[in-house]
Amino acid sequence: MDSSSFLMQFAQQLINGVSLGSIYALIALGYTMVYGTIKLINFAHGDVYMVGAYIGFFATTVLGLGFLPALLLAMVGAGILGMFIERAAYRPLRNAPKIAVLITAIGVSLFLEYGSMLLVTPQPRTFPAVLSSTPIHIGGLIINSQQVLILGVSLFLMVVLTYVVNYTKLGKAMRAVSFDTDTARLMGIDVDKVISYTFAVGSALAAAAGVLVGVYYNSIDPLMGIMPGLKAFVAAVLGGIGVIPGAMLGGVLMGVIEALVSGFISSTFRDAAAFGILIIILLFKPAGLLGKNIREKV
Repeated sequence: MDSSSFLMQFAQQLINGVSLGSIYALIALGYTMVYGTIKLINFAHGDVYMVGAYIGFFATTVLGLGFLPALLLAMVGAGILGMFIERAAYRPLRNAPKIAVLITAIGVSLFLEYGSMLLVTPQPRTFPAVLSSTPIHIGGLIINSQQVLILGVSLFLMVVLTYVVNYTKLGKAMRAVSFDTDTARLMGIDVDKVISYTFAVGSALAAAAGVLVGVYYNSIDPLMGIMPGLKAFVAAVLGGIGVIPGAMLGGVLMGVIEALVSGFISSTFRDAAAFGILIIILLFKPAGLLGKNIREKV
């Protein structure tokens, strides 16, 4: 392979990786928001992403909605589901040992997976072609119009989230609860409501990612959330879990690395590369790329 062909293939894989990474970033944002607020790793988050994809599927096939209304309906439905999960499964264990909450999160994940199998059967469903796929040629590169849509929707949602967190009353309350829950409560902030809204926002972003994946890959199934959920968790750790810009950066980097491994080595090793990154980050920079090590005096 000559240098020009290599550079062209590298650029193509880079484009594919950024598109995939924006999906991981949307899911990782849910992990990092929940962890940043109550220090909980919500391992059911990947399955909320799956539920969002199914809501979008039924919105397009049964209700006959277009892409945008289906996306909004999926986000609202998953947001309500996230609030219900927090209220029913996590809030009663707010003061319980961390291991109990972690086991509960795994239990909720399994409940969503096998409950979905019971309701919609384990068979994969073909997501309807609600958007046309038009190749866009830029020099020797080929960009799919759906990739542009995925990246555009993801960037828009990230910008909206950044605005909400930094410039709204809810965002200020989220940051206050994240910094010190007890002090926030003493200052009159309804901590339970803020945590519930945090789950809703994170779940809505995951649902958006689920619909975008369904549109792009045209296939969904009840176990589709396992691997993307784990990779998004790795992305959150890579960027610095609890740090919103870190989740965005980690997601994009994860997608790019996965695409480069698939394009230049083998698609067989792309999952191994993701978890290899997790090991390296935990060994050399456990706080993540944008995270900060915080020392506590005891």
